[in-house]
Amino acid sequence: MSDNKRFLTLEDGSPFFWLGDTAWELFHKLNREESDLYLRNRAERKFNVVQAVALAELDGVMSPNAYGRLPLLKNAQGVYDPSLPDTNGADNYWTHVDYIVDRAAELGIYIALLPTWGDKYNVVWGKGPDIFTQENAQAFGRWLGERYRDRPNIVWVLGGDRPLQTARHFEIIRAMAAGLSEGDRGSHLITFHPPGDCSSSTPLHDEPWLAFNMIQSGHHDTIRKNYEEVAADYGKLPTKPTLDAEPCYEDHPINFNAENGYFDEKDVRIGAYYGVFSGAFGHTYGHHSIWSMTTEPGPYFIMHWQDAIVRPGAAQMQHLRALIESYPFLERVPDQSLIADQFAAANYMVATRGQRYALVYSPNGIPFRVALGKIDGERVAAFWYDPRSGERAAAGEWANHGVQRVVPPSSGRDGDWVLILESR
Repeated sequence: MSDNKRFLTLEDGSPFFWLGDTAWELFHKLNREESDLYLRNRAERKFNVVQAVALAELDGVMSPNAYGRLPLLKNAQGVYDPSLPDTNGADNYWTHVDYIVDRAAELGIYIALLPTWGDKYNVVWGKGPDIFTQENAQAFGRWLGERYRDRPNIVWVLGGDRPLQTARHFEIIRAMAAGLSEGDRGSHLITFHPPGDCSSSTPLHDEPWLAFNMIQSGHHDTIRKNYEEVAADYGKLPTKPTLDAEPCYEDHPINFNAENGYFDEKDVRIGAYYGVFSGAFGHTYGHHSIWSMTTEPGPYFIMHWQDAIVRPGAAQMQHLRALIESYPFLERVPDQSLIADQFAAANYMVATRGQRYALVYSPNGIPFRVALGKIDGERVAAFWYDPRSGERAAAGEWANHGVQRVVPPSSGRDGDWVLILESR
């Protein structure tokens, strides 16, 4: 983590902007050729993290992977046992996971690796089965930690979209965290993926193993408000980095009902800029047909995953990364005082700045007033940045004091813009 505990860095101290994609079923459903196709596509679009699950959500314990292999053996009681990973043969389930992790590393991609989906310890919904105990969770964590100790491109993610509702659930998660740390000797960061409309900070912020927080702002609301969750995490002590690791997915049915229509690239752009400009150290994108690796489309998963990897929202995420990486990174803070007159609900704006630059995101291109004098310099140069294309155009130069009214180049549903201010 960075010295100020707001960001992640590489070992040499250079900043790391997390641009993640969601591929929960990657290990479970894709073969090696398909995995290569997927990972190359994501690398081309500048994703540097992929979130995937070892014991996957969609019947990942009892349904085999693309090569007919299961991840676990059964114990003497006939139950699939996390303390008994099936490593028999040269082409077992785990050698396939190894291949994908190593191929991702070759492409500059980190794997945010969930040991298990949450229904394997809390079947509040989903198929399960509930197979974890405190003892086998620690054993499974230790085994995973030892196996991937020397892989540099791993971030451990506990949880998996299920709440911690009982003391047993907390015991399992803590035991798994302890096992991972024992196995890899603390060589990888650990975080937690929460259920919808929640942050890992709610149940776990004070856990010493929790390196940073993950938010799942989710797929319910048509109006994004993840800036509230990011800001809440940003204000917590002890200070820990945070990001929205599951916002609304592109082409996901709104509120899980296809009759409501589907989230589109505008929705995923809003979630990304809202999160990062409110203080997140990065962002995770998702597509409904990619996390599931859908091959038989219908009203709920509306396309094949190989069609989904070229959807516009995914390609546009790289422009956010490019924008943030083009300015001093580790000094950046959220600062909503840059917005002189704030709008509400769907028109809410967010702003962030460093010492000599400021960025203001307008989701619908409505004219607004920006408060000057928040960054250094006697004058500021202004530019409009297009989150659809990554292009920028000059917007004027002003004395760096008072309030300036600005008019974005366009407005409406596809009229979101970033105002850039640079010290002169």
